[in-house]
Amino acid sequence: MTSQFDRTAALIGETGVQTLRQKKVAVFGLGGVGSFAAEALARAGIGSLLLVDKDVIEETNLNRQLYALHSTVGKLKVEAARQRCLDINPDLRIDVRPEFYLKAGQIDISGCDYVVDAIDNVTAKLQLIADAKSKNIPIIVCLGTGNQLDNTRFQIADITRTTVCPLAKVMRRELKARGITDVKVVFSTAEPVLKQKIPASISFVPPVAGFYLAGEVIRELLTVQPNCTHNSLAANYECVRSANR
Repeated sequence: MTSQFDRTAALIGETGVQTLRQKKVAVFGLGGVGSFAAEALARAGIGSLLLVDKDVIEETNLNRQLYALHSTVGKLKVEAARQRCLDINPDLRIDVRPEFYLKAGQIDISGCDYVVDAIDNVTAKLQLIADAKSKNIPIIVCLGTGNQLDNTRFQIADITRTTVCPLAKVMRRELKARGITDVKVVFSTAEPVLKQKIPASISFVPPVAGFYLAGEVIRELLTVQPNCTHNSLAANYECVRSANR
């Protein structure tokens, strides 16, 4: 009998599929970046998602956000996300919080295997990073995707190695002031085509960052396999496949 994860299993093995099914990932922010990150995680077979966003869908979201349709304008983003993700995988365990994350401990992330930060507020980003670090939960942070037309310049790196991105400069300064180190980020080396406080956006840039976030989470979760001593993902895949032979 065929399964919706057959093609995924062909790539990462049945053990890999089972590994992802046992993992819980939190996604904070369900806009142009976070909505696509959550979608990719659901389609990859992550077993449990915690989705956090207080906003409702607005007409201005239609140009870039996955859940934004004329039929969903006015609906909570987390509810639109829940409905779509469960339609993708009815077995998905999903917890949604229509909240604006700002205070430590406001939302319990202690049961998560990974945290994705797609928030657009610096204070909230800093608090979430500190919260994840205090609990030894891996976190990946998305930096700026607005005011850009080039979607080919995204990279994954430690925050200290970022360049060009205006938000990266602010985050480097604030993280250093708080003594927080080893923060993995997705950022772009593309020069912004505009400089304005309310970022301009287009359909094909933020989703790429979202897929970068989800891809890194999936790869890292798969690399942590029982009884596997390989560091490379390719070698780890062989361990996964060998376990099923």
